[in-house]
Amino acid sequence: MTIADVVNGCFELFGGAFLMLNVQRLMRDKRVAGVRISPVVFFTAWGFWNLYYYPSLGQWASFAGGIAVVGVNTLWIGLALWYGRKSRD
Repeated sequence: MTIADVVNGCFELFGGAFLMLNVQRLMRDKRVAGVRISPVVFFTAWGFWNLYYYPSLGQWASFAGGIAVVGVNTLWIGLALWYGRKSRD
């Protein structure tokens, strides 16, 4: 692990923690308003790519932090789709 990997991993880990604020808000509001889902889908796809890419570079701290970002973004997308579907019923 290099210092750059550790710093990047910390950014990713804290990013996942901050993204949880969006999940908490969505769960409280139970609706999606003022947000497009497509950018979140794009950055989540990029996150899944990073879960392949980081280990290929031996960047295990970044990989660990990336799990947090991908996991939380995937959860948010699932909730957004769920609450979006419920609002159309």
